[in-house]
Amino acid sequence: MSNAVLDEISGLLQKGKAKDIVVVVQKALDDGVPAGDILNKGLISGMNVIGTKFKNGEVFVPEVLVAARAMNHASVILKPALVKAGIKPVGKAIICTVKGDLHDIGKNLVKMMIEGNGIDVIDLGVDVTPEKVVDTVKNSDAKVVCLSALLTTTMLSQKDVIDALKTAGVRDKVKVMVGGAPVTQSYADEIGADAYTPDAASAAEVCRAYY
Repeated sequence: MSNAVLDEISGLLQKGKAKDIVVVVQKALDDGVPAGDILNKGLISGMNVIGTKFKNGEVFVPEVLVAARAMNHASVILKPALVKAGIKPVGKAIICTVKGDLHDIGKNLVKMMIEGNGIDVIDLGVDVTPEKVVDTVKNSDAKVVCLSALLTTTMLSQKDVIDALKTAGVRDKVKVMVGGAPVTQSYADEIGADAYTPDAASAAEVCRAYY
């Protein structure tokens, strides 16, 4: 029985059926399906399917956004049960668009995909200074920092953040991931980033592997 309901939750998430998924998640909890199974085998597996399809060009940004919205609705219902069961997020990650850059669609997609893998995300927003990233690393137990840049002029700010982390003596506390339209693997290597990913689904996979 529980496998069928988990498949149903995964399917509803992929279709972005926010209202329906809330009802089914609540019913599953009422029926005694473990909260951890609902999270991992229902919600996260559904987000992984969406992530793979997105990477393969089978679905696009709007589909990812509605799936993520369904995930958020379901999470509200599920969170108290996860807390009660003692199931904590896998870990924390920090994400932002770097100083001088106001683009946030790519950042938001990556954030949703990472959250879809059971990781808490501290979203610092756009136009974020290196100092703010350093402070957040110092004051949180985040293991990963994701830096987005959509312009050739602002991608240099990704290097500024890495340099600031080194100066502050906290570079070894975190893995730094970079992405954005002008960013390449060779640029990531040049500035000393730990990872570069070309799309949101890959970013989530790499981020998850760090935990």
